[in-house]
Amino acid sequence: MGCRWRHKTRSTLTAQAKAVAYSNLFANLSSRRRHPRRLRGRYYWIFTSVFFIPAGPTGTLFVVTASVTAHTARRDAGAVGGTRGFLPAVEGMRACAAIGVVVTHVAFQTGNAGGFSGRLLGRFDLAVAVFFALSGFLLWRGHAAAARGLRSRPSTGHYLRSRVVRIMPGYLVAVVVILTLLPDSEADLTVWLANLTLTQIYVPFTLTGGLTQMWSLSVEVAFYIALPFLALLVRRVPVRARIGVIAAAAVASLGWGLLWQLIPVEPPFGVNPLNWPPAFLSWFAAGMLLAELTVSPIGWVHRLARRRVLMAVVALAAFLVAASPAAGPEGLTPGTVDQFIVKTAMGAIVAGALLAPLVLDRPDTPHRFLGSDTMVTLGRWSYGLFVWHLAALAMVFPVIGEFAFNGHMPVVLVLTVVFGFAIAAVSYALVESPCRNALRRWERRVDPTPLDSSVSDETEPAVAR
Repeated sequence: MGCRWRHKTRSTLTAQAKAVAYSNLFANLSSRRRHPRRLRGRYYWIFTSVFFIPAGPTGTLFVVTASVTAHTARRDAGAVGGTRGFLPAVEGMRACAAIGVVVTHVAFQTGNAGGFSGRLLGRFDLAVAVFFALSGFLLWRGHAAAARGLRSRPSTGHYLRSRVVRIMPGYLVAVVVILTLLPDSEADLTVWLANLTLTQIYVPFTLTGGLTQMWSLSVEVAFYIALPFLALLVRRVPVRARIGVIAAAAVASLGWGLLWQLIPVEPPFGVNPLNWPPAFLSWFAAGMLLAELTVSPIGWVHRLARRRVLMAVVALAAFLVAASPAAGPEGLTPGTVDQFIVKTAMGAIVAGALLAPLVLDRPDTPHRFLGSDTMVTLGRWSYGLFVWHLAALAMVFPVIGEFAFNGHMPVVLVLTVVFGFAIAAVSYALVESPCRNALRRWERRVDPTPLDSSVSDETEPAVAR
């Protein structure tokens, strides 16, 4: 609420008379006249009261006009839970996505890739779509808010520094340890350089044992690099058209495989263009659209997103389609371009349907499981689990005295998750968290900066969460 005071007095008006005037003003606000005014899409109620108080010599008129502006942001603004700085349920979903990646790899390595159950277990690789959508949502939210005047534009320098510190320290430690110690890793100089620079999806035969899952991290880093340019392009788009433009780009990206077939250039043997970043723009765009909706007026999309059962049904239906022959063969065997398009489209729907109830909810919506302390902690360790889980899986088989592709999936899965999270916890405590906090401390001394993912200009906390 803002209050503007306009008063005209003569010098003969005493301080006591002024005090009486102001006291009477507040006592008589019931006599206010009220009328609505719209300004930049938000409602402002203007309360104006005029009081005539005689004071001083005869004929002197003291006029106090109070204009009280009650800035009641449209009921929509601030009514979306996704505008909060930290979202515990989103952190819990990150943990679930990491476990989903583990499930699909354990299923393959224990020989559970065939039949109906094999198709279902194998399609847990769509957890990568959830990871990409999470990145799209969190990293785009600041730009969506800035476009609507809710905060300043995110700093590109701060953004790039935070991405490097968030990804690279833990990753580089894992690459060095795995390539050095894992027996299945036959690494020459090319493999080392490709994996250290996250360019293995462009260099033939450099997705090596213990690190094959890093194709998705290579795609994600490419998105990190592209995001400031995407924000610059969309900046010129009117606010009301931003959602449509992003959705159109997502749909267009589904044709990447068809477009590549039209290019008269053969990719190097051992390189799959369907693993390149443009093929997965729709997965990132699912999160970007949610970011735009988070700072948009509440509409039918928000109301649908708050129906959790409906969203679960949508996610399950899309998952089943992705697990069907329409989306590819069993196991990790690549499908046709048409099947890849179906799978990718279903991945975007699954990711969007799973995240929408968490970020388009009301601020007071409880998420007892995903938002619990346990799930939030596992979410913090989820990056380490993703990075280390294939190495942990390789450790499990000697522990139980079995060879790969020989069954025992439940035991292997449980031990892989336990070993993986144990390594991830150590990585988080000794590598990831110290590096992030060191950057925070340096930036707070040099140039305090708002969170990239925040919808406000609030400075980043000193300790990274």
